[in-house]
Amino acid sequence: MTTTTDERALAELQREHGPALLHFLLGLTFGDRQRAEDLLQETLVRAWQHPEAFDSPYESMRPWLFTVARRLAIDARRSRQARPTEVSDLVLESAPGRADTAEATVAALDVREAVRTLSPEHRAVLVQIYFRGLSVGETAQVLGIPAGTVKSRSYYALRLLSRNLPGYSSRSSSLSRPSRDTVSATST
Repeated sequence: MTTTTDERALAELQREHGPALLHFLLGLTFGDRQRAEDLLQETLVRAWQHPEAFDSPYESMRPWLFTVARRLAIDARRSRQARPTEVSDLVLESAPGRADTAEATVAALDVREAVRTLSPEHRAVLVQIYFRGLSVGETAQVLGIPAGTVKSRSYYALRLLSRNLPGYSSRSSSLSRPSRDTVSATST
């Protein structure tokens, strides 16, 4: 059977050294009162488990208590640093979800197929503006055509793409829809 400290001696120990020990632990925990109180409680549990500490040659138990408390605080800090930071459910809910790569791949294939249906002139304008990131002026220089023609071809090419992409709801659905041949002939 294990021997423990008398309850009255432990209560006296807490009354005499508890406030100073709590203040000391608050400093070690950077003001975290809950953690400091937990460490104080653990320190007193150690005093209860080790009655031989009361038989020390010193007049006061304070040095022993402060040493135990400091070691417990160091161990607690090391254990928190050794494991990853805990994340609450709120952080997980607000984190952006991973994009579905299958949907992105299907969308890319749809766009690629729709771009193939465009005339070479329209396709060249879209490639320069949207895929290479050139401005209208830069695209006009690269293709050797006027800037107005670049604007016109990109407008009509985007209208054609809006009709050819599955699931795309066009804002211009109320506009008249000329055939692809008409658009190609009038925009060049």
